[in-house]
Amino acid sequence: MSTEGLILFFIAGVLMVGGGIIVSNLVAPRSTNAQKLDPYECGIPTIGPSWMQFRVGYYLFAIMFLIFDVETVFIFPWAVVMKQVGMTAFIEILIFFVILGLGLLYAWKKKALRWE
Repeated sequence: MSTEGLILFFIAGVLMVGGGIIVSNLVAPRSTNAQKLDPYECGIPTIGPSWMQFRVGYYLFAIMFLIFDVETVFIFPWAVVMKQVGMTAFIEILIFFVILGLGLLYAWKKKALRWE
């Protein structure tokens, strides 16, 4: 791809994103209701500050769940084509499991799996 084509592609992307934002601001309905300014629009007045700081452990636990949940999705296609691909697929999935196991061991050693 030429430099001119790359610049044109970048400009087109910026214009499309900017145009979408401008059009949505012009077309979107607006409400000036005072309840719209309340946190979560739940209708219950907050007591104290409405900003809370969560421990990083919650985020680590969620990321670990997502990583292992998504990685298990890759096991099913491998199981379907295992007989056709043969020993190569078996060695690759063993390497995959070793990397997953090392990630789990690392998380365990860093105590990211403790729920305190």
